[in-house]
Amino acid sequence: MIRVATVFIVIFMVLIAAALGVVLHVAAGLDALHAGLAGLTVFTAMILHHVITMRGPGEDDDNAHLAELSNGVGDLARQVADFGRRLSAIEHRVVAADIKGQQRVETMLGEIGELGTLVRQLAVSVAEHEDVLSGFGSAPAAVNDDGAAADAVASPAPASRDFDFGFFPPEAPADTTVRQALAHAIEDGRIDVYLQPLVTLPQRKVRFYEAVARLRGADGTVFAADRFLPVAETMGLVGQIDTLVAQRAMQVLRRLIAGNQDVGLFCNVAAPTLADPAAFAAYRETLETHRALASALVLEFRHDALRGFGPVERKHLGTLAGYGYRFSVDHVSDLRIKPRDLAERGVRFVKVPAMLLLDEAQGAASDIHPADLADLLGRFGIDLVAERIEDERVVVDLLDYEVRLGQGNLFSPPRPLRQDKDHTTPASHDGARKQPAPEAPPAPATAPPRSGTAALLRRAAAGRGPVRS
Repeated sequence: MIRVATVFIVIFMVLIAAALGVVLHVAAGLDALHAGLAGLTVFTAMILHHVITMRGPGEDDDNAHLAELSNGVGDLARQVADFGRRLSAIEHRVVAADIKGQQRVETMLGEIGELGTLVRQLAVSVAEHEDVLSGFGSAPAAVNDDGAAADAVASPAPASRDFDFGFFPPEAPADTTVRQALAHAIEDGRIDVYLQPLVTLPQRKVRFYEAVARLRGADGTVFAADRFLPVAETMGLVGQIDTLVAQRAMQVLRRLIAGNQDVGLFCNVAAPTLADPAAFAAYRETLETHRALASALVLEFRHDALRGFGPVERKHLGTLAGYGYRFSVDHVSDLRIKPRDLAERGVRFVKVPAMLLLDEAQGAASDIHPADLADLLGRFGIDLVAERIEDERVVVDLLDYEVRLGQGNLFSPPRPLRQDKDHTTPASHDGARKQPAPEAPPAPATAPPRSGTAALLRRAAAGRGPVRS
């Protein structure tokens, strides 16, 4: 198309030049030679103009396009070369990592094989020692200078005891008997504080103690809190009992701190104490006076009571939280727990019965599997405590549930503090009774027949490995 257009343009240029020569010859009177030269000059000028016009701009554009294309090809070549170098470096790293990984795996397999041999040998040795120890009875209770047994280090209770710790006589007394025992219990100093340890699992190191109230009758009968507190509530004595127990708990904490023992203390609080402004005023005064010990004292409420707290109870709960005290809930009856709500109220511990955690029916009925409960609570800064642990096999199963704190008769039942020889000293001249100085809290019982570690070693020796419920 370009060549055809060029031919037509040249033809038109010839015609124009010839027409111009004819006009000059005819109209201007020039001779034929000069008129022809004039037409040829015009034709040459038009040819030059056409050549300059067609070749100048198009060549510049082509050169520019070629330059851009060359630059693009150069950039692409550099990128390809860089990509090749990176790919080569990655391949070298992968090969080196594979070699190191294989070496580590081989080393770990060798160590695991040696550890397995040692564990089997240890399991056999522990089994032999347990068989020997199982033939011996419990160690006799220590005797103090006055011939009385030292209650704080008494021998462990049999594993067959129920959760009420065997403090009741075979036939439970009627409420009238409890009412008579409560009539002058506070004045006579017959509200005792018993301590039960909370231990870490599986190490069984004492991390906390729980202070529980016990009512001692005039005849020496001991009543647990769930027996006498309902009667005390009808008599309006719950607030006084909680305040008394809190005062004794502060004394125990001071002795623990003086003995450089890094443990805390749980102290139960009844819901009526928070609901009654007068009772709470006395209780708050005690806690405010000892707020320096707030980091070591945990106030414990029933789970159902915490769910039913009204505006007054919540206000009082916020007051105690403002002093720096942490909270715990117990008597959990189901796993429908809302950790966010508990954390917002200052709860840092949740006690769940061990058998409730291991109950498969509870896992099906709740929104979360019991094995994931500890992790869920931990996200909100709450520790899970398994309570009412009575059997060694339960401890092994709880370890699979990531439970790291345990409480129960297996470790030690609640035991009283050591008291002075004269438990209730006469009133002084100012009418106030002298409080006995609390001794060191009881250590958890160390039952030799079976241990969680031994059970694990037995399973390892049998080649069965850990067991999940």
